[in-house]
Order: sequence, then C-alpha cells, then structure tokens
Amino acid sequence: MPAPRTLDTALPDLTGPASEADFEALVEQARKASDLLKALSHETRLLMLCLLSNGEKSVSELEEMLTLPQASVSQQLARLRFDRLVTTRRDGRMVYYRIADDEVSSIIGALYNLFCKPVLEKDA
Repeated sequence: MPAPRTLDTALPDLTGPASEADFEALVEQARKASDLLKALSHETRLLMLCLLSNGEKSVSELEEMLTLPQASVSQQLARLRFDRLVTTRRDGRMVYYRIADDEVSSIIGALYNLFCKPVLEKDA
C-alpha cells in the first residue's frame, strides 16, 4: 500500500528564514485565501460557481437549475459580486453572471475533481 501523501511533500519548505517583508506578504496572501474560502463556504454559492464554470448564466437560469426562489439566488449572487468572484454582463434587461477570473476557475475545477467528478462519473 502506498504511503499517504502529506502536506510536507505537497508544499515548499516554509521553515527557513524569511524577511519581514516576505512574512508580511505571506500574511496578506493568507488573508486573501481566507476571504476566498469564506465566500466558498456557503453551499449555494459553491453550487452557483460550479454551474458558472460551464459558462455564463442569467439569474433565471440559476433559479431554475438550483430550484431556489429569485430572492435567494440574488442574495447569494450579490455576495459573490461583493467578493469579486463573479462579474456581470447586461443584455437589455437580462443580467448574465460569469466567474471573474482564472484563479476562481482553477479552485472550482479542483473542487469539482475532488468531490463532483467521482459521483457524476461513477457509472461512466
């Protein structure tokens, strides 16, 4: 049986001396990561981002896919906009949402591979 993977083999060595500026930069990056994880920690927001990973969707499309009322969908989309995880495009009266950048797409892709893919592709 192979040895379990540990964090030590997955991360660079951070135990060496670092300048104060480097440490402050790491603290700032940790804050950004924490903010992102807080935004992703809500089940509905995470599902929305998974759905948006396949392309932009309107509020009504997300309502239908999530079987949630418009008010709930709009509330969660507002949080995703506030956290800059999604951006919008207006076409007449319709507003379309999409994932804001490649970093968010990468994280959603990794979560999909870990949690969704095994379930959705188990019979494939």
